Amino acid sequence: MRELRRVASQGIPHAAAPALRPTLWKLLLGYLPSDRALWSSELANKRSQYKHFKDDLLMNPSEITRRIYNSAAHDIDDAKSETRILLSRSQITHEDHPLSLGKTSVWNQFFQDTDLIEQIDRDVKRTHPDIHFFSGDSQLAKSNQDALKNILLIFAKLNPGIRYVQGMNEVLAPLFYVFKNDPDEENAAFAEADTFFCFVELLSGFQDNFCQQLDNSIVGIRSTITRLSQLLKEHDEELWRHLEVTTQVNPQFYAFRWITLLLTQEFNFSDILHIWDIILSDPEGPQETLLRICCAMLIFVRRRLLAGDFTSNLKLLQSYPSTNISHLLHVANKLRVQSG
Repeated sequence: MRELRRVASQGIPHAAAPALRPTLWKLLLGYLPSDRALWSSELANKRSQYKHFKDDLLMNPSEITRRIYNSAAHDIDDAKSETRILLSRSQITHEDHPLSLGKTSVWNQFFQDTDLIEQIDRDVKRTHPDIHFFSGDSQLAKSNQDALKNILLIFAKLNPGIRYVQGMNEVLAPLFYVFKNDPDEENAAFAEADTFFCFVELLSGFQDNFCQQLDNSIVGIRSTITRLSQLLKEHDEELWRHLEVTTQVNPQFYAFRWITLLLTQEFNFSDILHIWDIILSDPEGPQETLLRICCAMLIFVRRRLLAGDFTSNLKLLQSYPSTNISHLLHVANKLRVQSG
């Protein structure tokens, strides 16, 4: 794994990326064990587990009620359960009635989820509108959108402390794109399940940035932004002073999006995948590399920033200019060496 991380940290050659990246990311995120002999059993277990999540968490309440009844009918009379049975009013318990307000009612939970589902649906439809894989009326785009929605809804239900936070769709998109385009057809067919577990692994390294209760804490997003500010001061105090003291550009105005969305809004899609190769390969954890890349982004445009005022600098950083990614990542790596 050490050698694999070293190779990945230099970036995957463009021609080899579609074939290598899916397996590489699964290894770097800890989804696949380092022992190759365990891959097939581990994947089978996880994919089966995800199917159970979908069955348990995404089912319409009327279907749940019907299944409960059919199961009971099966116990009484095997023959009856094979026919499609509509429930009579007397057979629906109070808790299973759509108008029940009971906290354990499957319908009450279903209605509570409606707002969440609508928010996820809105955000997924806005994901990368310029890429046909995600957007448009094609069967492919609709199928991919459905997969993203399923993953985000299941994640929200399994993580009630975080639920769904706007922007998670942007973090999810590169993972699903990479796994769905795996040349291995079986892996591509199970991209939704694999993406779910890798999304959980990825967010575990960044979840404090998505947890509102931690915003002002030592581990929350504001603390992370402060660390970026300190990193800039350490490596380029002149630029830090001009940005934060002279022109008073608060790092939150630009770095909040950079950090929470893992730079997915700042670069074109192929560059994002290249940047993520580097972020995921760092043995120190993805957050440290991300902050170094953000710091390098500031240093990269230092001449324009030093010549700018509050308005022009904020505009520049909120709409980052197109950049030579290899050079940018080289600068970020130099920061690591200097810090070391």
